[in-house]
Amino acid sequence: MLIDTPIDYDSLVARGSMMGSGGAIVMDEDNCAVDVAHFYMEFICDESCGKCTPCRIGTKRLFEMLTAVTEGRGTKDTLTQMKELATVIKNGSLCALGQTAANPILSTMNNFPEEYEAHVVDKACPAHVCKKLMKYVIVADKCKKCSLCSRNCPVSCISGVPGKEPFVIDQTKCIKCGSCMSSCRFGAVIKE
Repeated sequence: MLIDTPIDYDSLVARGSMMGSGGAIVMDEDNCAVDVAHFYMEFICDESCGKCTPCRIGTKRLFEMLTAVTEGRGTKDTLTQMKELATVIKNGSLCALGQTAANPILSTMNNFPEEYEAHVVDKACPAHVCKKLMKYVIVADKCKKCSLCSRNCPVSCISGVPGKEPFVIDQTKCIKCGSCMSSCRFGAVIKE
């Protein structure tokens, strides 16, 4: 069990991690491992000095691939290419930044493969974090037909007749801002 892993240099390296700045990242089911890897890869791209090609170009390509996965444009081939490129970056970079740049991807792909699969096969984010893969839905049985969600929608994509019929979100117009969910007092708006 990974929770019993000692926090020392050799134990963490054996698990594909490393000792860093003395911090630890704690995640739960409300976090998306793919999104977390995407966040760190963006940071790593910005931090690269640009001296060696694997780090300078490879991290940007990994970031692009991760972006495609978080937006539902990734495929199983994308995942295979990501693992291959991550290994090239790890083995071909000159400094510690480049040599560890692929760790967020390799670690999350190895420990949370089902999340990557959901993103590329089901085109869904199990944690409902990746904006392009989620949607807000109004549960008809819970809708009180008050129109509060509709009145707070900045793009007017929610329709219904106040007091007569449940409201519905037009997914083609929804910008996924969440104002409908935050304004509903009855828990009728959910993320899928």
